[in-house]
Amino acid sequence: MRRASLTINSEAHLAAAAAVAMRSVLVDRARRSAAIKRGGSLTRVVLTEVGIEQGTIELLALDDALKELSSLHQRAAEVVHLRFFGGLEMQEIATLLEISQRTAERDWRMARAWLVEHLTRQ
Repeated sequence: MRRASLTINSEAHLAAAAAVAMRSVLVDRARRSAAIKRGGSLTRVVLTEVGIEQGTIELLALDDALKELSSLHQRAAEVVHLRFFGGLEMQEIATLLEISQRTAERDWRMARAWLVEHLTRQ
């Protein structure tokens, strides 16, 4: 079996790769749990950082919302992904995406508002 080659250029790049892996692991685990008994226990997460303080949401709903956000505003979805799954700070995200910190913060605010609206109406 051939392994994929991965070159890590910086700590931020490593964190971004870890965020992708973390999201994949969590979503796959939630899907397996849901498939056990056709709607079995779904993984739920608290999104206080995003702004959903009341209760929790399903990880699969978050994944679907991020896919939809990505189709509307790719960079904002990347900011959320790096912040939420990667734990990166805004300056690290800005550096990784090659944008200003103000732009990263603006994308974060817009994406958070969109996610709150999208996830709370479900």
